[in-house]
Amino acid sequence: MCSRTRSRTRPGRPRSAEADTAILEATRAALVELGWSRLTMGDVATRAGVAKTTLYRRWNNKNELVVDAVAVLFDELRLPDLGSLQADIEDVVLQFAALLERPETKTALMAVVAESTRDEPLRERIRTSIVDRQKRLVLEGRQRAQERGELPEERDPATVEAVDDLIFDVVAGAVVHRALVSAEPVDQAWVQRLTALMLGGLTAAAEL
Repeated sequence: MCSRTRSRTRPGRPRSAEADTAILEATRAALVELGWSRLTMGDVATRAGVAKTTLYRRWNNKNELVVDAVAVLFDELRLPDLGSLQADIEDVVLQFAALLERPETKTALMAVVAESTRDEPLRERIRTSIVDRQKRLVLEGRQRAQERGELPEERDPATVEAVDDLIFDVVAGAVVHRALVSAEPVDQAWVQRLTALMLGGLTAAAEL
């Protein structure tokens, strides 16, 4: 009985943050060089200098690995505190656009989105690892604007969540379409118009 107790409580091998970072960096590099179809777990392991078994202890397949490699890039986004909701939105949108300009982000994001159209588990992982995590920016922005008195306090949690989801969809959809589909610049003037449209509606955007 004692030996069984000891075996249950004995800690396993700790996960290495350095190895995780090397693996995710290697994944993004491989995507840029090889593309989705040619990328393999073995190639990533070689580039990262780890055993392939190390990858499979962390990720079940290539889909999960690539999504996490993209997600960590989006975690770099930060909502500034520039004194107004308008300025905060403009800054984070420009950050987002700059992130999409990076070859590793552009290649990886387009690859996982395309693959997810025929892979529901992959689509769900994108939602949980990228979309849901980045909705924090909307939540932070709304709460800060309410503290400044720029937005009213909402009493219905369901309404708040629905509006936050819509704001995220509008910003993310507009920037991704502009940068990756239309291949048009996401510059200061465009960002100002987008922000004015969100905050003031069509009349305010037309005045810029």
